[in-house]
Amino acid sequence: MSDRVVVANNPKARHDYFINDTLECGIVLVGTEVKSIRDGKVNMKDSYAQIKDGELFICNMHVSPYERGNIFNKDPLRTRKLLVHKSEIRKLVGMIQQKGVTLIPLSLYFDKNHVKVELAIAKGKKLYDKRQDIAKKDAERRMLQHVDK
Repeated sequence: MSDRVVVANNPKARHDYFINDTLECGIVLVGTEVKSIRDGKVNMKDSYAQIKDGELFICNMHVSPYERGNIFNKDPLRTRKLLVHKSEIRKLVGMIQQKGVTLIPLSLYFDKNHVKVELAIAKGKKLYDKRQDIAKKDAERRMLQHVDK
């Protein structure tokens, strides 16, 4: 049983990508960023992860500056390091080399007192895949409405 408290989700991830596998990562933050995340002031909409020099980083995750943080606030869109074992990074490198496969953060959450990121190994959807998903959801919604009446 975990004490998982989800702070932010990536709304575009499941819509734009097929999720193949997920991975839990720690994230390197400064104190004011943790306080801002605790307040829910984080946006993961256009964020992605990438491997540079054998290390994993998350890019474009917007953490709003903490209101009472003054000089300790960092750049809201700065690249942040993710904490993952080397063996997992080696596996990810092999998967990413396949055409169309990328790393997308799905959610940001607190596990006890640690901020964690759920990363997905994902493959981009084509336009017709998105249309099929929308049609399927619409059909399910209609069936539920019809059952309720």
